[in-house]
Amino acid sequence: MDLIDFPSLSRGDLRDIRVTIDGGFREFTRAYGEPLEKMFHPIQTLLTFIEDLLIDTPWILVMAAMALIVWGLSRSWKIVLGTVIALYLIGLFGMWEDTMRTIAMVAVCTLIAIVVGIPIGILMARSDRANAIITPILDMMQTMPSFVYLIPVVMIFGLGKVPGVIAVVIYAIPPIIRLTNLGIRQVPKDVLEAADAFGSSAMQKLKDVQLPLALPTIMAGVNQTIMMSLAMVVVASMIGVRGLGQPVLQAINNQYFTLGVMNGLAIVAIAIIFDRSTQAYGKRLQKHLEAVHG
Repeated sequence: MDLIDFPSLSRGDLRDIRVTIDGGFREFTRAYGEPLEKMFHPIQTLLTFIEDLLIDTPWILVMAAMALIVWGLSRSWKIVLGTVIALYLIGLFGMWEDTMRTIAMVAVCTLIAIVVGIPIGILMARSDRANAIITPILDMMQTMPSFVYLIPVVMIFGLGKVPGVIAVVIYAIPPIIRLTNLGIRQVPKDVLEAADAFGSSAMQKLKDVQLPLALPTIMAGVNQTIMMSLAMVVVASMIGVRGLGQPVLQAINNQYFTLGVMNGLAIVAIAIIFDRSTQAYGKRLQKHLEAVHG
């Protein structure tokens, strides 16, 4: 064999391997597709409920509710004013319904990411073995092209909301897992030793010491998860997820510059609102903890 030629499988062998794997996955989808769809049906129900609530409620009430939520997180009138102006302009240019669908999608995906991601992050922080196993998986999830996530979920669930939610969560969940792990590991050892001296159990130490002190870092993870969810909106529109991503995809396909820019700016506006609100909340938590433990 020539040393310059890299050893590789023949085309026939590669084709056989691909056919075997693809066939096995198709058999899996036929056997378990329907049970999996039933298992994820509550997610579709929740997403549909939030969408309908945001779209059917008068816009002035939705805007007021969002302004109150932003105020509760940020305690900043500047951010609240920016939120109201951005939402008003979104409605003025006819993008209100798509924006509400996008906010509902991001809210559900972020909720799922928090519910699933924080326990995994806690597990990684408490077990070096789990950390060593899960970290390469997270690396793969963050580096895999986002379009690849769409292939298996579409094969199992078809087009619609559920595959979109699953694809977005897979893409967006790594930051909250990583930063939960990091935040708990960064809790000072002397604080943990003091908790041990008071006879705290492992669960008490986690609930009363580690999680509160790690909360600002965890909030940074929530912030990044929201940003990545919004970044995935346009990709998810390729499998039937309605929202601001679909007009952007339509603009790409038909070369509608204005349509693409307007909906892209709406996504940017929502991203800035979420980003500033969660960042401000994280800073408030940090100052509060420094005052308590300072």
